[in-house]
Amino acid sequence: MDQKIIARQIIEFNKTAFENTFNVITALQEQTEKLVLSLSEKAQWLPENGKKTMNEWVKTNKKRREELKSCVDDNYKKATDYFAEKQTVEAAKTVKK
Repeated sequence: MDQKIIARQIIEFNKTAFENTFNVITALQEQTEKLVLSLSEKAQWLPENGKKTMNEWVKTNKKRREELKSCVDDNYKKATDYFAEKQTVEAAKTVKK
């Protein structure tokens, strides 16, 4: 089997594994966010600054998680495109011969 095809399959497998893991972590973080926000709303002893800080923490966490996903998706696309391009070039060379 061609090495480029194997490399693409490995990249696709890793991407799928990352996405599955990322989705589980996202679900866990979202549940934690709901719990934290719910507790902070009900906690009368918690000052407003504490509640504000928790809200900011939730927003920042979500933003960074989205940035990570975007960055990883971009890099997987670059890697996939690179091997697809190489495979196309190799196929074109084979046809010319």
